[in-house]
Amino acid sequence: MAYFPLFLQLEKQQCLVAGGGRVALRKIRALREFGGEVEVVSPEIIQPILQMPDVICRCRAFQISDLEGKTLVIAATDEKEENHRISMACREKGILVNAVDQTEDCSFIFPAYIKQGDAVAAFSSGGNSPVAAQYMKRQMEPVLTKHLGELTKCLGDIRAAVKEQIDVRDRKHLYEEILRIGLEEEPMPGEEEIQQLIETYSRKSRKEIWTEQED
Repeated sequence: MAYFPLFLQLEKQQCLVAGGGRVALRKIRALREFGGEVEVVSPEIIQPILQMPDVICRCRAFQISDLEGKTLVIAATDEKEENHRISMACREKGILVNAVDQTEDCSFIFPAYIKQGDAVAAFSSGGNSPVAAQYMKRQMEPVLTKHLGELTKCLGDIRAAVKEQIDVRDRKHLYEEILRIGLEEEPMPGEEEIQQLIETYSRKSRKEIWTEQED
């Protein structure tokens, strides 16, 4: 069955990674990119992990007590049985867990993703084929440019003003026009151009209201 797409607010959440190799490193980088606070436990931890700032490293085997206060856990040890044990302990405590390459022991999986500012697009094959997920990601990368992150932040910044000035029926058209200009034309629309668009749609909304009142 397909996984339900769900975006998790990870900033300042406590995350545990059991494992200290290259796979663990990739997972840690993803968690840190989204603001997770990471603790690593493993008898052996590679230097790139040890050298990562703001990552707590404990050079020992996993203990059940390591789960205390954790929002999310990655089981990335070299032992399948150990990953299974960690997964079972997490499930008993209601903690989200991902066991690397063991879909049956996962309550969530890592998608391939594109992140541009606060804009994130994720691609999943349901754990069937990471290659397929990466292929979908590559196909979309030319469309989801760095401008998308800037544009979504812009739309967030003007949202209150748009809600106050523009009728609900016209808001979607305004947002889509700003996105179209920003993604299809160069350069990006500036603050003055965006304000002009808001005023244009605001006048349109006022005109529609007057017309309805006259009718």
